[in-house]
Amino acid sequence: MRELDLPGRSTVFATGGMAATSQPLATITAIEILQRGGNAMDAAIAAVAVQCVVEPQSTGIGGDCFCLYSPGGNGVIAFNGSGRAPAAATVDWYLKQDIGIIEQHTPHAVTIPGAVDAWSQMLADHGSLGMGEVLEPAIRFATDGFPVHHRTQSDWSLCEATLAHDPTAAKYYLRDGKAPAIGSLVKLPLLATSLETIAEKGRAGFYEGSIAEDIQSFLKSKGGLHTMDDFAGAHGEYVTPIKTNYRGYDVYECPPNGQGVVALAMLNILSGFDLGAFDPVSTERLHLEIEAARLAYRDRTAVLGDPAFSEIPVERWLSDEHADAERALIDPAKCMAPLPGSNLPRHEDTVYLTVVDKDRNAVSFINTLFHSFGSGLVAPKSGVVLQNRGQGFVINPGHPNCIAPNKRPLHTIIPGMLVKNGRAQMPFGVMGGQYQACGHAHLLTNILDWDMDLQGALDMTRVFPDIDDPGGRVQVESGLPVDVRQGLEDLGHETYIPSRPIGGAQAIWIDWQEGVLRGASEPRKDGMAIGY
Repeated sequence: MRELDLPGRSTVFATGGMAATSQPLATITAIEILQRGGNAMDAAIAAVAVQCVVEPQSTGIGGDCFCLYSPGGNGVIAFNGSGRAPAAATVDWYLKQDIGIIEQHTPHAVTIPGAVDAWSQMLADHGSLGMGEVLEPAIRFATDGFPVHHRTQSDWSLCEATLAHDPTAAKYYLRDGKAPAIGSLVKLPLLATSLETIAEKGRAGFYEGSIAEDIQSFLKSKGGLHTMDDFAGAHGEYVTPIKTNYRGYDVYECPPNGQGVVALAMLNILSGFDLGAFDPVSTERLHLEIEAARLAYRDRTAVLGDPAFSEIPVERWLSDEHADAERALIDPAKCMAPLPGSNLPRHEDTVYLTVVDKDRNAVSFINTLFHSFGSGLVAPKSGVVLQNRGQGFVINPGHPNCIAPNKRPLHTIIPGMLVKNGRAQMPFGVMGGQYQACGHAHLLTNILDWDMDLQGALDMTRVFPDIDDPGGRVQVESGLPVDVRQGLEDLGHETYIPSRPIGGAQAIWIDWQEGVLRGASEPRKDGMAIGY
């Protein structure tokens, strides 16, 4: 239980349905959909569509998504809604153009958006309402306007230079070159019209008509390789989720091309330590978490990619033998420097939400543009903000994540689902780009090793090693006690406070015995959990 005389928020309890998102307008949208008879999938897609309007730096219809869904709390279904590179995107073409790295503000950073296709498919298969009814709240906010919230404005203000690159982005998302002020009303008429088109025509309204033509011609004018055939052929897919067991619970993730396997690998490493013997905010606990993260992310860099193009050794990666070998590399008395190479064989901004309804359908849903405002490119007629997921590729022949025609890049976004005795226990997710896999492990160890209150588990101070820094620099939030930070320094970790809080999360715990839902929402974001 939290200290009630200190600032903070409490875990939310309800018996009917519940939603937890990073934006109040999205949370209340989900609740309204549930109360008018929609189910958890209807509510989740309605909420994320609202977030595409009111949290535009984090997500949009020009982005991608992943979903874990448990119908009635029984079993876990996974959907991969990530987009692919254009059919003409061969590595030889990039090498001939002397392009050695894919830069954010170029058309090459834009893969074919997968979100709208995924919404359409999941709504048809698991929803109970039509696309028009589900998108109505988002259309209303885009047309009538929405007030800018605190965290949204803070993130938005860091993107002024990004938005200034593109005339349409600057026109609709800046005011005299600056981000809109907190509490100001923003209207997005082009986006409203596009949402109306999708509401009327469904998937075809985005991928086969004027919206696709606008995006394709815009990217082509900048040198992009995208064609209308690329848009028409864009389809997500149901995939088999992967899992591991941690402290008696099954933890489910989407398989590669996402980094859910990294979260599971971290948990496997940490499972061999008696974490509960330490204080949760201690040098000892955080050192082990940092080192486990460094090892798991090192493997990600070495082998993770699109499994349709190269064999990803998931079974080996999640084996007890691999976890034992990784764990043996960790010295409780000092950090690893330099980090040893991977022994596996070769063959940044997001929204997360979760909804559970009265029938205990549970949705774990994540939607993204990658970096804030994605590529910074906005299609001039449709107002679609285009993601920069193509930056997940490398221009390196032979690498498992090398760009190729119709290939999906490495994705950082990962919804999670905790399961006990075959029933969904907690849909959960952590935002924050690269941090997400580490965040999953941090959240679950908070709950399962220290039996923390759900909101308290989200509130807990976070750390995260810079995964591309062989020297082992570590981000630490300002709330970390001075003596703990000094303890990490004494073990060899070079620490610093990042410019923004680390990550964000939402979770709903299903208490099957009591018939009660417990919801929690990220204190570092603007959102909330609401139940009824």
